Amino acid sequence: MRQSRIAACTSALLFAAACTVAGPTAGPTAGPTTARAAPHTAATDYVALGDSYSAGVGAGDYLSSSAGCQRSGRSYAALWTAAHAPSSFSFTACNSARTSDVMALQLGPLTPRTDLVSITVGGSDAGFGTVMTTCVLRGTTTCLSALADARATMDGPLPGNLDRLYSAITRRAPAAHVVVLGYPHLYQLHGTCRAGFPDTVRSALNDAVDHLNRVIAKRAADHGFTFADVRTAFTGHEICSPDPWLRSIHFLAPTESYHPTASGQSLGYLPVLAAVARGTTQEGR
Repeated sequence: MRQSRIAACTSALLFAAACTVAGPTAGPTAGPTTARAAPHTAATDYVALGDSYSAGVGAGDYLSSSAGCQRSGRSYAALWTAAHAPSSFSFTACNSARTSDVMALQLGPLTPRTDLVSITVGGSDAGFGTVMTTCVLRGTTTCLSALADARATMDGPLPGNLDRLYSAITRRAPAAHVVVLGYPHLYQLHGTCRAGFPDTVRSALNDAVDHLNRVIAKRAADHGFTFADVRTAFTGHEICSPDPWLRSIHFLAPTESYHPTASGQSLGYLPVLAAVARGTTQEGR
């Protein structure tokens, strides 16, 4: 998701909104769904596209070659590559990327030989970074209004933007198994957070994530891609849980706020990707 560049002068305000940890709660039951039959041999040519959740923002260990993209060696893409040793791995995901950025800047490594593509994208298009800054700094009413605007974007331009991007991926890599990963809930509700948002706002933020995932899953299915739902994997590990895999406000590194930690990448995203990528084919070469 796109994270606004929060100026240093607002750090104290952001830190004041941070919450302490709470107890577990029930989560969604949805898991990975696929629109195409899973083939039976391992991938060899892997391309990782997408936004900050794909790049691994929040996980640390940023690659020196990634500059402002903040690609992490602890991202799910890098971890999957380390575990499966594909013959080639291209990592073009980038912090703050929108669908248009992926189309313009990230598709170069895709070829007819590409076996596996992973992507998480759509949160930046919906303006989630701006929403979170608004919610932290401007109160409940303005926050809920910003969320309504984000949902309007999800129902308006986002489906067409995803269609254009998914079509471009198919044109460049027609044989690839494309895995579209969704977003986790940000908050565990009814926890013991003693500061920060009220549960009405936390619930509204989670509902917006659900809506975003539905939009992405529909467009992925229509293009024959696999949608991999990570919400169940993160259940019990949201912000305000005893063992969060997502960062709350990080006033020393604001860009990392509301992103998965290294545990979120390795224990949340990675197993979901591994489960649906297991049968990626090399047939037809």
